[in-house]
Amino acid sequence: MTDCRQVASAIKDMRIRGAPLIGVAAAYGLALTAYHSKASNKKELIKHVQASADVLRNTRPTGANLFWAVDRILKKAGEASGSVDAVARAVVAEAQRIANEDVQINRRIGENGSKLIQNRDSVLTHCNAGALATVEHGTALAIIRTAWTQNKRVHVYATETRPRLQGARLTAYELQRDGIPVTLVTDSAVGYLMSKRLVNKVVVGADRVVRDAVINKIGTYTIAVLAREHGVPFHVAAPTSTFDLARTSEDVVIEERDSSEVTHFGSERTAPEGVRALNPAFDVTPLKYVSSITCEKGVLVVEEFQRLAKK
Repeated sequence: MTDCRQVASAIKDMRIRGAPLIGVAAAYGLALTAYHSKASNKKELIKHVQASADVLRNTRPTGANLFWAVDRILKKAGEASGSVDAVARAVVAEAQRIANEDVQINRRIGENGSKLIQNRDSVLTHCNAGALATVEHGTALAIIRTAWTQNKRVHVYATETRPRLQGARLTAYELQRDGIPVTLVTDSAVGYLMSKRLVNKVVVGADRVVRDAVINKIGTYTIAVLAREHGVPFHVAAPTSTFDLARTSEDVVIEERDSSEVTHFGSERTAPEGVRALNPAFDVTPLKYVSSITCEKGVLVVEEFQRLAKK
């Protein structure tokens, strides 16, 4: 990708996906705009960057990291002084800083959250919150990876994650590559797994964490309710850049994607012609179903997170 519109297109089409990675990609999209700008002064350069920011903001509405990263880059551009080239260099450096921070934050999430995992745990995860959703290492999978390096012999159940199959295509691949035992299951098998006591923990990522809920890939809420019913701890992993403590779940726009993702399998139609399909990309899990939220600052039980949200 050589310009911001290409980055925006990749985000919208989910060639780039995962909340932290979308944020970093958005930052680099603005860096591309600044780097290639032919602006004659700082005011004109910032105008170009703001126009690109508007394009990025209109790609995917639900995840918090995209907006957080865009705002951070715009703030850096506004504060930077000197020539146009100096301001552009400051923007590029800030994008690189966001990427480097993501790696370190994910490592800390893994270290903090690994305390939740015991030897021989059977862990269910949903969607993909691994290295392919971040710059490196992952969030939910960072916890599992770190536990594995601590010689905790875990087994992971990965849901396929319809309709985009991120669990089947990405999570199963990452875990298998790392030598971590993984079993792929259909989304609708989660209740069966829990009723048979085949799972004793759930670890998922998040696209936005608001004052009263966790917003994550569609199907997360169903898993959380089942986990509560069967007494299975439900843990969330997300960097603080995913926290949006100024909002509640009622303020969040849930992205609805093209119905063809449901009516087709790849390019092959699987539903009758003319059948309507609803395709929300995310759902809302109230905090009452959440056992903890692990971020780079530590493992927050819900009461601690709620106190943080009130500040």
